[in-house]
Amino acid sequence: MAKEFYTERDIEDMFKRGQTALELSDDVVLTELAYEKAQRLGVKLIARHDTPPAAPIRPYISMSVAPAQPSNPAPQPQPDDLRKRVQAAVAAKLGTQVDPALLDAILSRVIEALEKK
Repeated sequence: MAKEFYTERDIEDMFKRGQTALELSDDVVLTELAYEKAQRLGVKLIARHDTPPAAPIRPYISMSVAPAQPSNPAPQPQPDDLRKRVQAAVAAKLGTQVDPALLDAILSRVIEALEKK
């Protein structure tokens, strides 16, 4: 069976005709803009799972298989070295748009979480 593609315009037209629901299946494809338009207009998208069209489905992420460990793992950077490298990268990318105290607090939480692993 051929796939049906819906664009933002198709959703608008459907809504104007009074259709307030669309059943989704493997043969129905919505563009990202169509999905967003349906959300804004309140058109109910009936599907097995509520996944935006641009969101990839990655079942392998939830798999409980342990990743293979390299025989010679790369040395992990020290927390202070990592903190300085990230701060430098953020400063290079965003300049003064980021509050240094906020960035330092975020880095502290991330580094602490990494050390717990």
